[in-house]
Parts: sequence; structure tokens; C-alpha cells
Amino acid sequence: MLPSLVFHPTRVPSALIARRRRGRLARVSRALTGAFWLLAMPPPVLSADAPVAAGDGMASAATRDAQGPTQTDRFYFQTSVYTKHFHPDDEHNNSQKLVYAEWRLPHRWLEGQVLVGGSYFDNSYHQSSQFVFAGLLWRPVESVPELYLKVAAGVVHGYRGEYQDKIPFNGSGYAPAILPAVGYCYQRLCSEIVLFGTAGAMLTLGVTLP
Repeated sequence: MLPSLVFHPTRVPSALIARRRRGRLARVSRALTGAFWLLAMPPPVLSADAPVAAGDGMASAATRDAQGPTQTDRFYFQTSVYTKHFHPDDEHNNSQKLVYAEWRLPHRWLEGQVLVGGSYFDNSYHQSSQFVFAGLLWRPVESVPELYLKVAAGVVHGYRGEYQDKIPFNGSGYAPAILPAVGYCYQRLCSEIVLFGTAGAMLTLGVTLP
């Protein structure tokens, strides 16, 4: 009887160990299967009207990039690239060295976006001049929001001496001015054709900043 008593205990632990191993393998298998199905499930679909948390900086940045050139509250800076006078004169300066800053406000009037700004440039007679203005910007083609029309109205200063009468109403050295423009943006890079009265046109290149 002793041999059987000695032999029997050695068989029971082996069976228990095998069952425990099979149990562990089954649990691991179930866990892996569950993880697979969780990963395979499609992500929840968010409504386009779902609110975005105000503190979500990444979402805000993505929204700004998606809006591109149509974002309503941003700055615009540009400089002159080329000037063409309609009636060229030997005295004319075609290098305006324009430094232009514009703030496109989140407000609308007459169906246009309100803007304010100022610029510093050399006028057509090589005189340092300034222009401060307010204006409106329209995007007339809904399917092409990158295209816009703009009108800036304000006061120009800098036409002095023998050139003071080259622009109307400049008796005091300050004259009213209205400058229409058409522009187009590719992402943050923009270009405009600006008309300065009947004297000529200017091609500009600029960049928008959020």
C-alpha cells in the first residue's frame, strides 16, 4: 500500500497544474478576444453641430486652419510688388516700399466684413506718406471664398511742396482717399490689385495671421 500512497500524490499536483494552465490560457484568450472586438468597433460619430470644449486648444487650432482665409478675426500684412501708372511720367516712382497692416474685425456692415488699418509708403513722387483707413471686405462668390473685394476709405498724408496738388482736396496736407482692391488668398498667402484713383494700380503680396 505504501507505494500507491507515495505514487498517488505525485499524480494529483500534475493534473491540478494542467488545469490551472488551461484556465490561464482560457482567460488570456478571452481577454485578447475582447480587446480585438473593442479595437474593431468603429469610433463614435460626432455630430457636426456638437459643441467643442473651449479649453480644447488642438480643436480650436484645427477649426482655425479649416476656416483658412475666411476666418473673420485676423490680421493681414502686405507690401508692394509692382506699380503701374496709367499715364507714366519721368518723375513717377514705381517702387512704393509699402508697409501695410490691416485688422479684419469680426463685425459686418452693408454685408461686408469691417476692417481698419494703416500703411506707410513712398508716394509716386518719392515722398514718405501715410494712409489710415477703415473699410469693408466682401466675398462675392460663395464657392470661391478665397476671392474677395475690398474698399478702404481714409486719410492720406505726405504729398507736399510742388506735389501737394497732385491729389484732390489736399490743401491742408491731409486728403481723403478711397482705394478699391480685389484679392485672392492661397491658405495664408494673399495677393491684391489695388487701384489708386485714376493714377495707376499696385500689385501686392501679403500674409494673414490668426
